[in-house]
Amino acid sequence: MFHWLEKNPFFFASAISIVISFAGLIEILPNFAKAGRPLVDMTPRTVLQLAGKNVYMKDNCMACHSQMIRPFKSETDRYGKYSLSGEYAYDRPFLWGSKRTGPDLHRIGNYRTTDWHEEHMKDPAKIVPGSIMPAYTHQFTNIADIETAYAEAVTVKNVFHTPYGPGIKSGKAAWEAYKPTVLAEAKKIAADMKDERVKSAMAEGKVPEVVALIAYLNSLK
Repeated sequence: MFHWLEKNPFFFASAISIVISFAGLIEILPNFAKAGRPLVDMTPRTVLQLAGKNVYMKDNCMACHSQMIRPFKSETDRYGKYSLSGEYAYDRPFLWGSKRTGPDLHRIGNYRTTDWHEEHMKDPAKIVPGSIMPAYTHQFTNIADIETAYAEAVTVKNVFHTPYGPGIKSGKAAWEAYKPTVLAEAKKIAADMKDERVKSAMAEGKVPEVVALIAYLNSLK
């Protein structure tokens, strides 16, 4: 058989390609599967952070910011460790982005603070001279849709088996029981903010969009 293959270059080359491809698949596919799994000790985003992610998408932040640091020195020097597949395991959808009018945000939680984000969203050019980013002052008065974010968490838990805690359950009663957890997290963010509109809304048990967005940005590490 092998002598026959050696006398037929086309079939010989095809046989070699099949063997190499099969060996490559055996070696590569398990690594791909492993890389796509959540990192050790990684947990899904909280309901407040999911609400902030929805604000991020609603205001189209990904039009100017990416969330994927490539493994090049020029990128890791500026933005931090390059992104790993497993870090996106619980993201639906991914917000990798394809344009960088502004900087990559995948590690922004490591070097920006709540009060920095507050002032930056109000007046970007004041905080970053020369910035062309518009102000997002409406986020200080708009109220975040936390209930929809909770419903999203319930869905991904039930459909994709995302490991949310036992408190994430279907039904209005479950949401009402969980709401204090979200408000407690939001109050920790708001405690580091100065804006009176934020303080007033939080006193009424409402979460401004900017608080949810900052919670999301702080989680990007």
